[in-house]
Amino acid sequence: MNIKIRLSLQFSLIVTGILLFFSLLVYYFSYSRHHAKFRQNILDSAKNYATLFINVAEVDSVLLNKIQETTILWEREELAITDTAYNILYSNNIEYLSDSLTLVKNAYRISHYFTVAEKEGVFYRHLYENRTYYVFALAFDKTRAAYLDELLKILLWSILFSISLSIVLSYLFARRAIRPISEIIKSVKEINSLRLSNRLDEGDRKDEIDQLSVTFNQMLSDLEIAFRNQEDFVSNASHELRTPLTVMISETDYFLSRERTREEYVDHISKLIKDLKNINTLLNSLLELAQVTKDKNIGFSPVRIDEIVFDAIHQVKNKYPDHKIIPKIQYPDNENDLIVNGNEGLLAIAFKNLIDNACKFSNENVMVEFSFEGENINVVVADNGIGIPESELRNIYKPFTRGSNVKFIGGFGIGLTMVSKIIQLHKAGISVSSKENEGTRISLQFKRSNPLI
Repeated sequence: MNIKIRLSLQFSLIVTGILLFFSLLVYYFSYSRHHAKFRQNILDSAKNYATLFINVAEVDSVLLNKIQETTILWEREELAITDTAYNILYSNNIEYLSDSLTLVKNAYRISHYFTVAEKEGVFYRHLYENRTYYVFALAFDKTRAAYLDELLKILLWSILFSISLSIVLSYLFARRAIRPISEIIKSVKEINSLRLSNRLDEGDRKDEIDQLSVTFNQMLSDLEIAFRNQEDFVSNASHELRTPLTVMISETDYFLSRERTREEYVDHISKLIKDLKNINTLLNSLLELAQVTKDKNIGFSPVRIDEIVFDAIHQVKNKYPDHKIIPKIQYPDNENDLIVNGNEGLLAIAFKNLIDNACKFSNENVMVEFSFEGENINVVVADNGIGIPESELRNIYKPFTRGSNVKFIGGFGIGLTMVSKIIQLHKAGISVSSKENEGTRISLQFKRSNPLI
């Protein structure tokens, strides 16, 4: 059973339940109103007949009988007036009231309503000149029975018609309500690994179906990023590893083609180890790049940015002991002004790459400078090295892109790519200014965090 039919049936069942409930209410209140009205009318009639027969001397049994016959209000009406010993003083058309047990059974209190078979009756205690009389009236309310029978037919036909109409309308409504979902299903079927750039229509992004499309599009964006990162990793790895591995295999095959001296074997193995170390460094860089780009939901916490930078300086200093890395910072009055919301591991990778590049491409001092501007913490890494050609600045964040003037300096062209992605994840700013043979200046702008102390 598809969802349209299920929704239609559920809606029809709800409508049926509501209609039955209100029909029962209508029938019940109509019955109660007519029942109460009939009882009041028969009580008033009993009082009037008792007053005429007992209080008015001129009215005898014959005259009251004629009055009754000319003013019959109800079907099979019975009337009996007795003394306190249940001796009948007046009667008319009595059927059930001819039984003294019926009279005795229903004679108590000042007035009392009772039912005998299909008839409704009333007992009335009439007082006149210190004497008590009992008045019994009984009748069948044909008008009420006919009205309720007609009302029942109307309600039943109304329910049947309403249910039929609700089934048709609910199906049309369900089909219209499900149409956006059907369109989503159709659009989703067209999406595959080659069409991850397709997106669902998000409408006005207000109702639940639009929110479903928004959520699905977000998932597609994450999948697209994951697939792109996977493709980039495979492409980059195959591109960068194929050539050195081929060279290593060819050189080794050639080296093993004849006997060599021990010194030649040692020299060849040393070169292989050096090449393998370079490949290992490249693989680590590729894995770090993939790790940075694979997930947007990276854990962030308040961290001291100066501590991360100084730790990065210490690690790079060990690698380049002959370089002078000069940090320049004027500490603020409140040390919490140095706290940013970030991922310590990723920020360490970014700063190590920046300082490492500055040392690699410069033989002079490297400056690492902190400055504070409003809510921003600015970190600048500057060198006086070979710089970047102006025409190549726009490509510096592309992986494996290296400047034309660094051919004889080691590296893979991944460092700035990782730095830019890490900075994007931290929603910080990055800007690069450089002049060839004058040096490079990279500025990072972080928003200060206000952690609870």
